[in-house]
Amino acid sequence: MNTVLLSLFHLLRPSSMKEGKPPVIFLFHGYGSNEEDLFSFANELPQELCVISVRAPYTLEMFGNAWYALNFDASFGKWSDNEQAISSRNKVLHFIDEACEAYQLDEERISLLGFSQGTVLSYAIALSYPDKIKNVVALSGYIDKNILVENYHEKDHENLKVYASHGQLDAVIPPWLAQQGLPVLEELNIDHVYEEYPVGHGVSPQNFQSLRRWLEDKI
Repeated sequence: MNTVLLSLFHLLRPSSMKEGKPPVIFLFHGYGSNEEDLFSFANELPQELCVISVRAPYTLEMFGNAWYALNFDASFGKWSDNEQAISSRNKVLHFIDEACEAYQLDEERISLLGFSQGTVLSYAIALSYPDKIKNVVALSGYIDKNILVENYHEKDHENLKVYASHGQLDAVIPPWLAQQGLPVLEELNIDHVYEEYPVGHGVSPQNFQSLRRWLEDKI
């Protein structure tokens, strides 16, 4: 299956399903990367899934793309352009609807997988619109309440499921920042798993095998 021209550039690995609408997982890369990065996971993900890896809409001067601007001169957590982040959140929501229609995907079985800044965006979408998203795989990221819709806590999140993991040696986004999101998931009654691995800002083979097993069980 070839990709079609939609509002965001993307790569696609089709589902192995021959009949019916397949479930889909959207991949969102980190700051300064592109759609090819996480697409390297595609062939290792469950074959039933249609895999769509999305390029962030903001092009950086030096290299890669971003979901929103960061100011690295600020002390941690880095200053984030929340307006750009909310704009990206809304652009991705529109893109998900486009892609589900264009590729005839199951709108009841949508999963998101993010890494780093892509995780922040995935959380923003899923916690703001839990009726649209079934599963979130949140790698090396955190929840930023500043980019959630105002009434997110009033919505029903009980059907949403989250797998989150983080590197214990992560110097880019320290693990305590990811841990701060766990009470939020608990307050919203979200079924979640949180794991840490002895790595930096990345995904170990053991981490990947764990998330793959979790996905197989949830899709």
